[in-house]
Order: sequence, then C-alpha cells, then structure tokens
Amino acid sequence: MDDQPTCGKGLAEHSVLPAKLGELIDALAENLEVHMEALDLRDERSRQERDAYAELAQEHRQIAGRLRAVAGRMAGYRDLPMGRHDGEAMARPEVRAAFGRFVALERELLALLRERVEKDGKMLAGMGGDPGPKEMSPPA
Repeated sequence: MDDQPTCGKGLAEHSVLPAKLGELIDALAENLEVHMEALDLRDERSRQERDAYAELAQEHRQIAGRLRAVAGRMAGYRDLPMGRHDGEAMARPEVRAAFGRFVALERELLALLRERVEKDGKMLAGMGGDPGPKEMSPPA
C-alpha cells in the first residue's frame, strides 16, 4: 500500500467533514419536521410556525443532499494521481493564509459544537433522553 500523501488522499480524508455536516443538517431537518407534528394547526401562529419549519426543513434536506454528494465525490478522488505542483506558488502567503482560515473555522466550529452539545444535551435530558457524554474531546 502506498502511504505517500497526495492531494487525492487529502480530498478523501477531508470528505468526512462535508459528510458529517450533511448528516447533522439532515438531523436538523428531521427535528424541524417532527416538531411540526406537535403544532395545533387550529392556531394561526402555529400554522405560521409550521410553514416556516416546512420551508426550512426542505432547504436543510437540499443542503444535506449537496453535502453528501460533494463528500462522495471528494472520497472518490482518493486515487487521483498526484500532479506537479509549483513549490513557490504553494509557499505563497495566500496559500498559508487560506489554510489558516480553514483551521481557525474548524476551531470555531468545534467551540460552537461544544456549546450546542451542552445546551442540547440538557434539553434532551429534560425530555427523558440520554444526553450522552458530558465532554466532547477533539479527535486524536
């Protein structure tokens, strides 16, 4: 097995991010949909809420589908042959800055998820569900 890093392997490795985000967005859509079932549609405000949730759920399902599709394409490039790269171009500050922004946003997302997991876990526990682990550890 060739352990040489390639851009194709990098794409495949990073495909887990849009794949997992797609799952998360799909789960958000599901929550909107099941919430709608609890609405009393004899109430005008409930009908407005239902309409908003239905629209948002549909949009979230579309986003989730696109994320899953792009993740699949990224994973499919695992065996993409490594092309020649210009070392000077790869060493440009813009390249480093773009990757730095990506890493910073990963950190922000991790912090946001930690906060959401804490809050949503409490809500789930209040509903009689298992809130899951208290602490979310970053992957090793």
